Amino acid sequence: MSTGLVLGIIVVAVLVVLGAVVAAAETALTRISRARAGGFDSEENLGTLALVDLLDEREASLAPLLLLRIAAHVAAVSIIVTLVADRARGGLPLVGAAAGSVVGLYVLSEAIPRIWALQHLDRAALVSARGLRALLRVAPLRVLTRLFTGIGNVLPPGPAGASVVSEDELIAMTEAAAAGDAIDVEERDLIESVFALGDTIVREVMVPRTDMTTATSENTVSEVIDLAEAKGFSRVPICGQGVDDIVGVCLVKDLVRLERSGGGDRQVVSLMRKPRFVPETKHADDLLREMQAGLHHLSIVVDEYGGTAGLVTLEDLVEELIGEIVDETDREEPLYRSLAGGDLLVHGRMPIDQLENLLEEEFVDGDWDTVGGLIFHDLGHVPGVGESVAVNGIRLHVEAMEGRRITRVRVDRTGAGHG
Repeated sequence: MSTGLVLGIIVVAVLVVLGAVVAAAETALTRISRARAGGFDSEENLGTLALVDLLDEREASLAPLLLLRIAAHVAAVSIIVTLVADRARGGLPLVGAAAGSVVGLYVLSEAIPRIWALQHLDRAALVSARGLRALLRVAPLRVLTRLFTGIGNVLPPGPAGASVVSEDELIAMTEAAAAGDAIDVEERDLIESVFALGDTIVREVMVPRTDMTTATSENTVSEVIDLAEAKGFSRVPICGQGVDDIVGVCLVKDLVRLERSGGGDRQVVSLMRKPRFVPETKHADDLLREMQAGLHHLSIVVDEYGGTAGLVTLEDLVEELIGEIVDETDREEPLYRSLAGGDLLVHGRMPIDQLENLLEEEFVDGDWDTVGGLIFHDLGHVPGVGESVAVNGIRLHVEAMEGRRITRVRVDRTGAGHG
């Protein structure tokens, strides 16, 4: 075996190892998060500080790795083809050498190191961080990388733009992270709730006007305190000529302070605060930010005709993110309870999407937000006790009414064939 052949084999082996190391480092630095790297103990893991520095400028850090990996692969294939060309006649051996080298590089320098890096993500990232940071200090490589990156940014037509990740892709990533135990199920649900809040309008989370508790401007301080104590509220809307004429909002702590000083017989109009009105079509996430910035916890929701549609509190919005909040003053009945045989007993004002989640069913979309609204739509008239509708093989039985309001519905999951 000639010296040239031995030297060529050694160089190819070095290039294959270099490509494998670079591929593992690239995979680790691409997959690991900045938050995860920041949680490493810098005293126990010597590469932590270097890793954090690299992840702060991830794109610039990965560019030299990509250049090195391509250069190593091209050089290895070129040397193998050259060695074969010196000792073989005809084009077939050259084609076989090129094909074999590509397959070998894929297995040895791509597949194996990337799989290992995914299986040992923290270790691969920490080990490669210090070497890559030293590599970035090599001036010629840094200049070449910037030059080639600049050319790449100029050549494509149209303005350069950042990559866009859709909401569906982010949710899919969250599902995958939860399935891989990277995050808890509760964390996944919270992330999905954040996205859902952006698609939710105030009408879907408000307390409807039929369930509102209000006082009049002629009520005394003591009367409103008694009302708030009976209902467990800390804020009470004040009406003028009716529920469509909300003239203010009283805080119970203001009323209690005045009553203790002997002003219990005064009318609440002297303590009213200016009400805040929002349209029922406003997005819930926008209102949440406004409430945080404006330091108010209650807004009156108005419909397109200017009438009062309901009210929404900061607690209502937060519950859309983290679920039901129950404190010592909450006295409302739950929106649903399970019955024997698998049926459910739900309130007519239960949001339809909450019922869909409970049943793991998806109903047809329409101009309704609640179970009661769905029943009204399907029947086409104000229902009576005992009437029912069938939706997706599920029968909804009206079991209780208060005037024209549906207050109790039995959800029969056994089928729609009986009523």
